[in-house]
Amino acid sequence: MDVFYKSVFRRFVKKQTRPFQLVIEDEAEKILKDHGIGEAKKGDIARFRVHKFVFQKQKYLIAYRVQDNDIIFYMIDTHENFYRELKRYIREVE
Repeated sequence: MDVFYKSVFRRFVKKQTRPFQLVIEDEAEKILKDHGIGEAKKGDIARFRVHKFVFQKQKYLIAYRVQDNDIIFYMIDTHENFYRELKRYIREVE
C-alpha cells in the first residue's frame, strides 16, 4: 500500500512543533493500520474519510481517501471551517 501526502497536508505538518509532528505521525499510522478508523463523509465530500483527534485541548481533523491500493492524506487542520476549506481545496485541485 502506497501513501501519498498532498502539499497542503505536508505544509501544515512542517510548520508545527516537533512534539505535534510526532502526534500527527502517530495518528497517520493509526489510519494506515485501520483505514476505517475515520468517519465516512456524505454529500460533496463523500469520497473522503475524516479522522478526529485532540492535541492540547484542541480538536484536529485529518481528511484522507483510500483509492485503489493507496491512501492519500489531503488535509489536516483545526475543526473550525475545516469542511469548507476541504471543499474549496478539492475544487481547486480536481
